[in-house]
Amino acid sequence: MKQVVQNYKSGELALLDVPVPGCKPGGVLVRTAYSLISTGTELMKVSEAGMSMLGKARSRPDQVAKVVQSVATNGVPATYRKVMGKLDSYTPLGYSLCGVVEQVGEGIDDVKAGDLVACAGNEHALHAELNWVPRNLYAPVPDGLAPRDAAFGTVGSIALQGVRQGESRLGETALVIGLGLIGQLVVQLLVASGVRVVGADPDAERCELAERLGAAACGDPASPAVESAVAELTDGHGVDQVYLAAGGGSNQPVELAARLCRDRGRVVDIGKCRLDLPWNAYYEKELDVRFSRSYGPGRYDPEYELEGRDYPIGYVRWTERRNLACFLDLVARGRVDVAPLITRTADFADAVETYRSLHDGTLKAVAVLFRYPGRPDGEAPAEAPAVTVPAVRRGAGASAPARAPRTPVRLAFVGAGNYATSMLLPHLARREGVELSTVVTTTALSAANAQRKFGFSGATTDLDAVLGDASVDAVFVVTRHSSHAELTRKALLAGKAVFVEKPLALTEDELAGVLAAVEESGNDRVQVGFNRRFAPLLQEARKRFGARTGPASLRYLVNAGRLDHGSWYLQQGTEGSRFAGEGGHFVDTASWLLGADPVSVYALAPSGNDDLQVVLGYPDGSTATLSYVTTGAAGFPKETLDLVADGKVLQLDDFVRSSVYDGRKRWVSSRLPKARDKGQSAELAAFVRAVRTGGPMPVPLESLVATTAATLAVRTALAAGAPVSLAEAR
Repeated sequence: MKQVVQNYKSGELALLDVPVPGCKPGGVLVRTAYSLISTGTELMKVSEAGMSMLGKARSRPDQVAKVVQSVATNGVPATYRKVMGKLDSYTPLGYSLCGVVEQVGEGIDDVKAGDLVACAGNEHALHAELNWVPRNLYAPVPDGLAPRDAAFGTVGSIALQGVRQGESRLGETALVIGLGLIGQLVVQLLVASGVRVVGADPDAERCELAERLGAAACGDPASPAVESAVAELTDGHGVDQVYLAAGGGSNQPVELAARLCRDRGRVVDIGKCRLDLPWNAYYEKELDVRFSRSYGPGRYDPEYELEGRDYPIGYVRWTERRNLACFLDLVARGRVDVAPLITRTADFADAVETYRSLHDGTLKAVAVLFRYPGRPDGEAPAEAPAVTVPAVRRGAGASAPARAPRTPVRLAFVGAGNYATSMLLPHLARREGVELSTVVTTTALSAANAQRKFGFSGATTDLDAVLGDASVDAVFVVTRHSSHAELTRKALLAGKAVFVEKPLALTEDELAGVLAAVEESGNDRVQVGFNRRFAPLLQEARKRFGARTGPASLRYLVNAGRLDHGSWYLQQGTEGSRFAGEGGHFVDTASWLLGADPVSVYALAPSGNDDLQVVLGYPDGSTATLSYVTTGAAGFPKETLDLVADGKVLQLDDFVRSSVYDGRKRWVSSRLPKARDKGQSAELAAFVRAVRTGGPMPVPLESLVATTAATLAVRTALAAGAPVSLAEAR
């Protein structure tokens, strides 16, 4: 297997082939999925390795003292050989990761092979493909928490232990000095505890990040901004706690802490900075100086860490393992967001170059992750996860049932909820050549209301009666998402043309069931309600944009907003995620504009909400980035889109205005519609025309299947933390 190592004498970094560790009793063997670089602790170690011998001695006076003691005990020659031997050997790097349990040692009963765990320890959670981790240095990852985010568990525990040492209380004010990785996490933990936070760091970007994550104010410690913010928030009394999360040789942090802390306040040292305490300042305020020891109680105790002897919870509430589990829970519940801290995710194969970029300053980062290939030892690296797009196979049945000439198209509706009655039926009820035959609902009253309002010939709760009615040409499926695939399958087998509102299916098995019905019946007359490609403004803009010669970049922002409490869309256990339910709209629109179906999907999601970033790759190198957000401002437009290629830009502003820029002139939609036309009317007209004439459906079934598969692949990409290829079935 591969492991990142460093020679402390020469400073050499290497990705070394080493034996796989054995699975000893009292622990588990873990295959790493992601490991986190501590840009503070680890880079300090890398920097020290590059120093001269004198520089190393100055940086580690504790080790020099041991050498002096060894000389007194063993003599100079023996001590020299011992020191040089230790320096001129490879040492490991890393101490925070997430991976999958591959093997369980004797005495372990709280996890099993295949479970996802977060691991800690600078001897056990290393940058290596496999690690043996003792019981008290791992914690199961909560359901739904991405492995990438769980890899922050150890550094999160360090920050959490620091906050515990500060004994923060609701309503207090704290100062965090140093806004690197640990400092940013401390800020979020304090904010989650109801504490107002001021941050201090000379890096303006880190200050801005901390403010985005909840800090009340941040600034350069050398400027008056920090002092002013503290005075304003505390009425001049000073902060209740100061957290020293800075490194380096400056004494400025402890001096600033004394100046801005209130009388009898608490100063907690988490990082490794100079601690030349100004005696008068600390004495006069009687400041309580505390140290935070790494991940929490149990750290450096071999009986706890190696032998698995836990401390009784009644005596030690928060051990290092319980801190680890607590931090994972906070991230899983959205109280802490680690995604904004990630500057780069690098392949493990590029580990040495990544360290060099961090060390020489070409990569300025808060957090950097290594992403590992999921492969057995000794085999070639696995390809990116793949999702098969099911092939459409048509049986021998008639694909377009014959209709008598000049007869109206007879439509049945299954479902008569808000969308059906507001966006579909008003267009159909007044369309010439259409007869609304029967409406089917689960409750008699809703069927009766739809019959009265839109003029259906009949109303029933009996679906089979409608599917068996030979006079019905097409069935509209406008029910809750979980029933779409099964109702579509039944209607196809009954020989009906089907208009199914998005989504076509919520799972790969449901999609396969629909396609099995197509193959069995030979009936491929399906249209999914992806209406945006039919919107007049978008149609005209695409025409004005013209053909492309090179790859395109498309950005689609969907400001979906929050759902009302009690909405059935929130029933993810039965109705799927919000994106699975409506994401196909946006995938289809992007694919239509780009003229192809996607071949890859990558997705990122912050914890605690339904926001998603989805990147679709296309055969010609084009990309579409879909930002699906629920946390935006309600007054901002719901959908905005930009398409850029060949020196041209197409813009869509929430189906109110569309524009095309081609470098010489700008075309803008000639009128502002009285209401946003998202294409429902044109889509329905195309569907009815196809049913009447027996011609092709408005969108080929292959495209509908590809869009559905890509939408479902988002879940796979999130779980894998890697791009997913969409492989066409043969």
